[in-house]
Amino acid sequence: MERIRVEASREYDVIIGGGVLSSVGERLRALVKGRSAAIFADDITFALFGTAVKESLQASGFSTVEYVIPHGESSKSAENYIAMLNFLAENKLMRSDSVIALGGGVVGDLTGFVAASFLRGTAFVQIPTTLLSAVDSSVGGKTAINLRAGKNLAGAFYQPCLCLCDTDIIKSLPDTIFADGMAEVIKYGAIRSTRILELIGTDVRENLDEIIAECVRIKRDIVNEDEFDTGLRQLLNFGHTPAHAIEKLSGFRVSHGSAVAAGMCIMSRAAERAGICKDNVSDELARMCERFGLPTSSEFSAEEMAEVAMSDKKRSAGGITLVVPVKRGESALLKVPDSEVLTFFSTGADTK
Repeated sequence: MERIRVEASREYDVIIGGGVLSSVGERLRALVKGRSAAIFADDITFALFGTAVKESLQASGFSTVEYVIPHGESSKSAENYIAMLNFLAENKLMRSDSVIALGGGVVGDLTGFVAASFLRGTAFVQIPTTLLSAVDSSVGGKTAINLRAGKNLAGAFYQPCLCLCDTDIIKSLPDTIFADGMAEVIKYGAIRSTRILELIGTDVRENLDEIIAECVRIKRDIVNEDEFDTGLRQLLNFGHTPAHAIEKLSGFRVSHGSAVAAGMCIMSRAAERAGICKDNVSDELARMCERFGLPTSSEFSAEEMAEVAMSDKKRSAGGITLVVPVKRGESALLKVPDSEVLTFFSTGADTK
């Protein structure tokens, strides 16, 4: 078992290891005064793991209520956000009680925003059940819902009090769901860790504890330095600007991991052709993505992606800050003026 301490505006532990799900009640009891807990999950994760979480909490003296949403990106909505707040109020939870996110990124992002808002902040536990949420969205305190205009446009920075990553659950994921998470693992290797790039070439399920821990340590270090995403933390957006455009253009038919994989390949090709990156990283990234059945390009044109990107929340006056590789295992921030965004996307979108 690995324990990683995050020292942000709220300090908390990320616990990584097989079987840790059953310890949620005991661990939470040591952290909070209240003895009521609301479990939020989607229909798939609750069916698989809801009983185990409830039994652990109840064995530690908690009374529990649960709220289940349909799985999928469309559930990360304003309608569910309000419904979940009303659910907490109707069940008379107090600020000293706890809100638990059991699921992937959709459940974690949505539940975190609910926890940040209800009574101006209740204790919040992340229990990621996908590789993507384990290495990325469950750590660092970004919570959000989608609006009609785009993804993650309403939310809050709100750190959990505990994150429990049961690697037995992650190892059992179907290949397609596991591959989505591997896109984010590849991202961590590309921005800051040749060690992760080496581990990706091994039997990743056998080395999963080390892979997840290495990703979490990288995110921990970045969040500790830039919790509110004003500088260094933007490195974690490698591939995400074109990815969010791809997701929106597809009506979220393309999964987040697949979109990020395509986005990383687009950015790495563009960086090489612009002379920003001297190493041939794009071929290695493409091979890693292909190994897990992830795309290396987009069905959408550079013009379509650039138009959506120009309305992205990460855009600032005069341009977009993109993340580009500068060499193997290292990336940097690049401010691209509005007038050059399309050209940059076009250069990377062309796979020839």
